Amino acid sequence: MDHKTNKIPQRVIDLRNEWKECDSARDAGLKEPEDIEIYRDISYAPGDSPAEEPYNLLDLYIPKDSENRPDSGWPVLVSIHGGGYFYGDKEIYRFYCMHLAQLGFAVVNFNYRLAPEYLFPAPLEDTMAVLDWIYVNHNKYGLDMENVFMTGDSAGAQILSHVACIMTNREFAGLFDFNVPEGMKLKAISLACGFYAFSGKEELDEFISDYLGDPVMFNDARTDVIGHITADFPPTFIFSSYCDYLFDACEPMAELLRSRGVNTLSRIYGSPDRADIGHVFHLDLRLPEGIRANNDQAAFFKSF
Repeated sequence: MDHKTNKIPQRVIDLRNEWKECDSARDAGLKEPEDIEIYRDISYAPGDSPAEEPYNLLDLYIPKDSENRPDSGWPVLVSIHGGGYFYGDKEIYRFYCMHLAQLGFAVVNFNYRLAPEYLFPAPLEDTMAVLDWIYVNHNKYGLDMENVFMTGDSAGAQILSHVACIMTNREFAGLFDFNVPEGMKLKAISLACGFYAFSGKEELDEFISDYLGDPVMFNDARTDVIGHITADFPPTFIFSSYCDYLFDACEPMAELLRSRGVNTLSRIYGSPDRADIGHVFHLDLRLPEGIRANNDQAAFFKSF
């Protein structure tokens, strides 16, 4: 189902341009921090991978603070960008990911194949390739494989929930034809401003349809994350804001995880009258609530 098509609806082109303008305005004037070592445009995909440039590229951000580097290496934090499955890349997330690196992590910021050019499960396959790259190269960059964390927001949160489910449910993983990295375990994850089921979200129907490609995929067992979450799912920090248009997906997912025996901490930021604290507010590094949410993510990870 992850074949490529050249048919891109005009609404997708228009939204890509519109969202790019908004993200550029949000980050205007920000500077890359000097206390982070930056490794850019590393190919994470093997030669026979279906992901070609620029989709198969990642950046790695590592603190320069060698005095506080743990003896076992830097804990790893992998970020899965959002964008409704059809938009986004590592460049848009670089300031956010560098900020996370300043909190004491080696942060992996990567591109994945986008809909509607590429269909489900392409982003899942690409994420697994990134995790495999980390495992193969961890000694080269001083990364701690005993402390691997992941964060994702919006559609990236849904993708992350899917990845975490595949990595903790062998039966579910067996439904997919790509490899799950052996020896890789997620210590904890963070789900931000996301949604977690493909049904019941009419405002997302077009985006989800572009991603799945065929209406029958809604009933495909491979798309059912909720039905395959077990107690082995990683400890989860899940958050949203009162003015996030996906606000109503946060607490139900948190309660579901708790009901399955998953260590879960949920937070809602802002207030109903703070429209500026909206969807993916934590990407705005000028917003105090965004910084607070990112610090809370980091504290949750460090507690493990």
